[in-house]
Amino acid sequence: MLGTIGIHFVSGPVTPFGVVASSDSRYAFVADASGALDLYALSEAGLVSLRVGPFPNESLLGLAITPDGRHLVSAEGGGATVFDVGRIEQKGSSPPSWVLGHFASKGDGAIEAAISLDGHYAFVTLEGTAELAVFNLQDALAHGFHASNLVGYVPLGIAPVGMAIAPNGRYLYVTSESSTPNTDEGTLSVIDLARAEHRPSQALVSVVSAGCSPVRVAANADSVYVTARGSDAVLRFSAGSLVSDPAAALQGQIQVGEAPVGLALVNHDNTLVVADSNRFAGSGAGANLAIVTVARSGQLNLAGYAESGSFPRDMAVSPNGALLLVSNFASSQVEAIDVTSLP
Repeated sequence: MLGTIGIHFVSGPVTPFGVVASSDSRYAFVADASGALDLYALSEAGLVSLRVGPFPNESLLGLAITPDGRHLVSAEGGGATVFDVGRIEQKGSSPPSWVLGHFASKGDGAIEAAISLDGHYAFVTLEGTAELAVFNLQDALAHGFHASNLVGYVPLGIAPVGMAIAPNGRYLYVTSESSTPNTDEGTLSVIDLARAEHRPSQALVSVVSAGCSPVRVAANADSVYVTARGSDAVLRFSAGSLVSDPAAALQGQIQVGEAPVGLALVNHDNTLVVADSNRFAGSGAGANLAIVTVARSGQLNLAGYAESGSFPRDMAVSPNGALLLVSNFASSQVEAIDVTSLP
């Protein structure tokens, strides 16, 4: 365990899942799968709970915020709920007023959300129906939420979960926990976003094996990182090769801790923080955060571990790069880490 890392815990959500920071790095939004959306203030001291919006009929999961910081999208049901960030932040506002509308699809098991870099489209992984739903967010905000907001679906492997958009906005990377019903070997899919926004059924660029039960993904211009939960490992892929030569895309991997789920790139992409969830209570194992440094060559090195709550799940970095936020699903906590204290 690394003893020099600045960590602050705050209790609150019953089952915290998705977490994102506001565009000005002043607030954090946390989705409670038990039916709530929580707002926290961010500061050098950590997190301060400001208000809780109860939504008892919704199980809010993965969160994404639009690039302009004005709207929040939460995976929910067979689609997503869209919130007005300004209303959430407004003191004394009524939680029902936070909701702008809902996206729906024929699928189910919505689990994670992502938004295109221009803020025009929202993407939701449908874990229960092995596909990605594409919604026209710009049209919904301008003309209201209707069935026509659903653009279509990208077919994926079994139980798609995590997503990351390439920094140039051209590709979307998505993990699926398995490729067939009889194997735990999962996949990483590369999706052409321009095609997905208009012809989603034709948007798949490549699919590669990605270890056992891959669940989350992070990306920069050069590399795509995947947590393979069943392999207790993080895999590194060449972003370029995933498109030009998928068979040669896997560049390396490293063993971390038990059942890794969330991951985030910090310190100018020189450090990976990995949520070792211990989701299935492995014998002799525990939950923690693995700290992995990334060498210039791309080699991954395990620097050590940091404290977490039970079942650390999703992660988000504040836009100013100062704080890493972690949702600890099984211990009803949100965690803030001082990024400058990491190796």
